[in-house]
Amino acid sequence: MTHLLITGCKGRMGQALLRAAESQKVTVSAAIDLGDDFSTALAKSNTVIDFTSHHFADELLNECLKQNKRLVIGTTGHTREQLTSIREASQTLPIVFASNYSVGVNTLFWLTRKACELLGPDFDLEVVEMHHRMKKDSPSGTARTLVEILADVRGLEYDKDCRHGRFGDVGARTPKEIGVHALRGGDVVGDHTVVFANVGERVELTHKASSRDTFANGAIRAAVWLENQKPGLYSMQDVLGLQ
Repeated sequence: MTHLLITGCKGRMGQALLRAAESQKVTVSAAIDLGDDFSTALAKSNTVIDFTSHHFADELLNECLKQNKRLVIGTTGHTREQLTSIREASQTLPIVFASNYSVGVNTLFWLTRKACELLGPDFDLEVVEMHHRMKKDSPSGTARTLVEILADVRGLEYDKDCRHGRFGDVGARTPKEIGVHALRGGDVVGDHTVVFANVGERVELTHKASSRDTFANGAIRAAVWLENQKPGLYSMQDVLGLQ
């Protein structure tokens, strides 16, 4: 059976995870927040779900490796060094690492790839995302994933070909660039739109989340799926069988 440790249990996402675990009848062996003893709580579980902060990544990985625990990571904004540590840890542990755990968003990922392949290079690519005023990282992890999908199809590079907003006399849009734009305000849980624009027509794919419960339900689903997996780095696309 899956016995969960949920970190950040007092936060909005932590509360959503607790509700989702209860509704799916998955056992929560421990739930902790800032200042609680992570190591002791971890010993009571076999799987951790963490949606706290990338600043917790080093302690999270080190302790999970020490105690041999499965891991579902929902935080974003990791440094390159932390991303490397996650990949290295996955050689020993089964880890699901996703920028978004919503079934709908992962369908958007799949549709984005297919649309980009079908529409071809004549369509300009833009990604727009909006989140609540308290979100700290930008662009969102989901927006970054969308850009990475587009870049992969087009044979482009995120760091080289992504344009984060535009200001001033930047000149005409180049055929290779992918624009990404971050809006912040109010209590928006998460909106993402991929725009494919050509002369005379435009295609838009949009997902709007109105509740954190959709992410929480997906994360619980991922944790249960991990039960029968070998060490490795998995995405929500793997969990849903969309790869």
